[in-house]
Amino acid sequence: MNQTTKSDWQALLDYDQKHIWHPYAKMPADMPAIGVTKTQGSIITLADRREVVDGMSSWWAALHGYNHPKIQQAMHEQIDTMPHIMFGGFTHEPAVELAKRLIDLSPDGLDKVFFVDSGSVAMEVAIKMAMQYWISLGRPGKNKLLTVKNGYHGDTFATMAICDPVNGMHSLFSEILSQHYFAPAPEMGFDIESNNRDIKQLKALLSEHHNNIAAITIEPIVQGAGGMRFYRPDYLRQLRQLCDEFDVLLIADEIATGFGRTGKLFACEWADISPDILTLGKTLTGGHITLAATLAQNKISEALSQGEPGILAHGPTYMANPLACRAAIANIDVLMSSPWQDNIRRIETHFAESLLPLKGVAGIKDVRVLGAIGVIELEQSNLGAEVQAAALKNGVWLRPFGSLVYTMPAYNIPQTQLHTLTTGLVKAVLDTINTLE
Repeated sequence: MNQTTKSDWQALLDYDQKHIWHPYAKMPADMPAIGVTKTQGSIITLADRREVVDGMSSWWAALHGYNHPKIQQAMHEQIDTMPHIMFGGFTHEPAVELAKRLIDLSPDGLDKVFFVDSGSVAMEVAIKMAMQYWISLGRPGKNKLLTVKNGYHGDTFATMAICDPVNGMHSLFSEILSQHYFAPAPEMGFDIESNNRDIKQLKALLSEHHNNIAAITIEPIVQGAGGMRFYRPDYLRQLRQLCDEFDVLLIADEIATGFGRTGKLFACEWADISPDILTLGKTLTGGHITLAATLAQNKISEALSQGEPGILAHGPTYMANPLACRAAIANIDVLMSSPWQDNIRRIETHFAESLLPLKGVAGIKDVRVLGAIGVIELEQSNLGAEVQAAALKNGVWLRPFGSLVYTMPAYNIPQTQLHTLTTGLVKAVLDTINTLE
């Protein structure tokens, strides 16, 4: 594709716009997709030969940037021997070795691993586990979920039902989705002193409905696609206590936060808690190939195995794909042998210095930084396309949504490129706001 001519590329883009549906887009899309020919590190090469700094790490997945040599080497070795084999009745070394790493690194007690294809499916499996757990214990009435507003857990039907019911991307389906309970979103602020009104409101719902609540679902510390909101660790700590008090399972969705994004290996570590079920995705293979996992405590597997029908009836065709498992092993090994914590602090410090000064600027509602996450929340919610186009002119790739302009770069992004990223982002935001005056 690198030798594709300009006219050839235009034909490809025209065909794409006419026939290919992109994420969260009309058909045909309002804005044509941008052709890409190459990725390397934190640089994306576009079809018109421009090079731009990636501020999104491929939707938060490419922890080490693109084309990491050790991950690529592991994948090359695996594809030469066994790129895929069904997991029903078979096992293989990459799956076993990856399970070992996940159990060793994840919060205590999570010692059962179920491999799936994507984050949404990992959450589907988590929900199925929670529901079947109570059925197996003879309490089928515990068949609802409790979650918080401003959350996001995926695009499949079970997960859509626990995304924000009003402002979420799936509110269109609210009348046909399963009905669950929603508590107010946690109070914003990672370091705040709180009066705990939010947790008290959640407790009130639990107190009234715990007999038919199977589990609470939560994105630890960072609510991602539902609003890029950061909240205090003590909320999560109290939530764990309430689950124990009211005999409800806790499902922690670490699909976006797992493997270091917030400054801890898992966001649950900020509150020093272990969930009953934990989901991983996005970051698991470092953005090289799709893979996700649902981890559970032993009590979950015991209950399901001893109840009827005695199995977890779920089995994706590409479950525990050896190629993806090898990529994940290499990704984790690269992460754990790198100065990732230093890199997160470096990025956080730079974001604080470059983005937080925008607080109070007309047209900007809020600016917040946590770990390798920088967020600018605009007063208006319809400026994403303009900001994206302006950033691209500045040599930066962003993907704003709603009123949120945010960046989650690769951990090893060079400082010069990080500077280009924030300079281009800030200029794009200010230029866009200024054109409205």
